[in-house]
Amino acid sequence: MGASAWDLLLAACALMLVLEGLLPFFSPGAWRRLFAQATKLSDGQIRFLGLSSMLLGIVLLLLFRD
Repeated sequence: MGASAWDLLLAACALMLVLEGLLPFFSPGAWRRLFAQATKLSDGQIRFLGLSSMLLGIVLLLLFRD
């Protein structure tokens, strides 16, 4: 029996948390510098990064779906 949509969503969120935790775990100094630089970005730049991230995620989902 296949996984439900909720199971897949929770698995995707868990994987996202693991991936986002890699940089602060392995290189906290680099993460701190990256975060400090991110706070200096304008709202438009942050929105563009968010949109780019969402579009890349959609493209990857379409390419690698079952």
